[in-house]
Amino acid sequence: MPRESRTVRPARPVSLSPLTPPDWLVRSLKPQSAPIPWAAVARASVAMALPLALGILAGRPTYGALASMGALSGVIGDTADAYRMRIFNIAVPQLFGAIGVTLGSLVFGHGWVAVGAVTFVALVSGMMSTIGAVASVSGLLLLLNCVVGAGLPMPGEWWLAPALMTGGGLLVLTLALLAWPLRSGVPERTAVAASYRSVAALLDAAGTDAYGEARTAVTASLNQSYDLVLARRTRDHGRNPELVRLVAQLNALIPVLEAAPAADQAARHACVRLPPEVPAAVRALADAVERGATVHATVSAPATRAAARIPEPQDHAARALDHAVLHAAETLADPDPLGVIETDDRLGRPADLRVRARRAARNVVLSGTSWRYGLRLALCIGIAQALVSLIDVPRSYWVALTVTFVLKPDFGSVFSRAVLRALGTAAGLVVAAAVLAEVPHGWWDVPVMMLLAPLIPALTTRGYGYQTAAITPVILLLSDILNHQGLGLVVPRLVDSLIGCGITLVAGYLLWPESWGTRIGDRLADAVADTARYVECAFGTDGEPAERARMRRGLYRDLSVIRSEFQRALTEPPPTGTRAAAWWPLVVAVERILDATTAARVRIRHGAEPPTPEEVAEVAHELEGLADRLRKSVILEKGHANFTDDSKESVLEPLRQEVSAARAVASPKAG
Repeated sequence: MPRESRTVRPARPVSLSPLTPPDWLVRSLKPQSAPIPWAAVARASVAMALPLALGILAGRPTYGALASMGALSGVIGDTADAYRMRIFNIAVPQLFGAIGVTLGSLVFGHGWVAVGAVTFVALVSGMMSTIGAVASVSGLLLLLNCVVGAGLPMPGEWWLAPALMTGGGLLVLTLALLAWPLRSGVPERTAVAASYRSVAALLDAAGTDAYGEARTAVTASLNQSYDLVLARRTRDHGRNPELVRLVAQLNALIPVLEAAPAADQAARHACVRLPPEVPAAVRALADAVERGATVHATVSAPATRAAARIPEPQDHAARALDHAVLHAAETLADPDPLGVIETDDRLGRPADLRVRARRAARNVVLSGTSWRYGLRLALCIGIAQALVSLIDVPRSYWVALTVTFVLKPDFGSVFSRAVLRALGTAAGLVVAAAVLAEVPHGWWDVPVMMLLAPLIPALTTRGYGYQTAAITPVILLLSDILNHQGLGLVVPRLVDSLIGCGITLVAGYLLWPESWGTRIGDRLADAVADTARYVECAFGTDGEPAERARMRRGLYRDLSVIRSEFQRALTEPPPTGTRAAAWWPLVVAVERILDATTAARVRIRHGAEPPTPEEVAEVAHELEGLADRLRKSVILEKGHANFTDDSKESVLEPLRQEVSAARAVASPKAG
């Protein structure tokens, strides 16, 4: 039966009275569910308090405060699991932060020269932020520290402030790398094992309404695993057996994942439930992966026996899973993984780091997107700096700091971040006022910092507003050590934050229609068009298996990004939130189209009759029509797919049903 009934819109709270908060604000304030990173919590406590203690001990508390400011940026960037990635996530941004504070210090007190310099740095920072995660944080620190340097007099020589702040960040990195000799490779193995367990959960969910959510979790887990393993491999130019084994284990998981949509279809349409021994076998393989180097010697045999207990397969889906799980078990049992994959990775071997850096720099210079975002950020920072140059605003650098933190589209919805920034700042000021009023400067600052700093990594996982509430009292305590203004910092902090949020909402959000319009439709349209090309490749005779695998993984990764974009848009007020809610079923529908395509390919590989070229062309044509409709429409009208072949026996029938469901999605106003 068709599966249109499974397409559901995001749940919306029902407004009970005029005082009930709007839906988008409720979604923004809802804390995210995530585990507390206890190791990062401990590192934050030590790294933020130790420089203060050393500064007080040396009779230079301002030096300690500057080092703690540098440690704060390291704490914010301390999010990577793999140790090699921690070096990039913390050390590289610290370098750009040092450049930023140096440039800011050089133009401190120079009036409009400082305005022009900070605005230019904002343009560069904004363009950098479009490259990737590490570049985004690096651009953020470049601008933040430049704003601080241009707004605060720095003690000592010009080089002292950047040295102290960089030293504080490197202290966080040192603490983060202490366990590397004892746990080398553990984060990567843990990530790969988690991918195996997510696939096992997907198989458990086959034929149930939980399948879609489980599929999203698999995509996120595989993205993380491939990023960790392949990023590490690009810096290890030798054929490291451990890294090759991890890549082989990931590649061996892909056939299992490919067979999952066929199992879901069999359970849903033919009522053929998957034996529980299959996901149990995959979980046994996950345990084997997590145990590491001894897997091929001691642990693969129980995993193979678990796979052997799988009942005799009776249909295409069961046969595909049977072969895939046994292949994965054999891969894990192979003592020489170097011969398993050679140098062929399912996503393609990443280019050398220097090549990727040159490519990224070229793309940024030539990209209209990077220029638009850079100009947005430069405009807002220029307005903020010009405003505080014309009007006497106490602690004026906080206005530009607020703009920098809020105007980060890759970090979330600009509108909701502005609202959450204001609310988080107000909440944090309550704590800051109590600290500034009751805690005398000196050694008492150290235990207070040890209590406040761990809240930053602990609350960051809950959402941006909670992170802001945690950071605010820490920044005010450090600022008070530098300026000794006590409670006089509280009200200016709130006023400056509100001014910065207002500038961002007007000059960085309302004046740029693309910030709430085209990013939804264009990205989804591109994904639908890519899906049409994948359908042609999947059932054509020219495509290689590795090419099909790369296309499929790339599409799932793109859809994962689009999901995140839609989740951000749902936290914005109408019309953006309303439009995102109306188009959300299309994201789900495109994922189901990919699953149906993969399931049909698996069935063909295991004996089903392949489709005719005309059938494939019809499906691709319908998808291209849907992509064109998305690019041209603001309000979707209900469409109909026209297939000339309505044979229920065709291997493409489930795929045609999914395409028909996608074409039928309409906005509520048009419906």
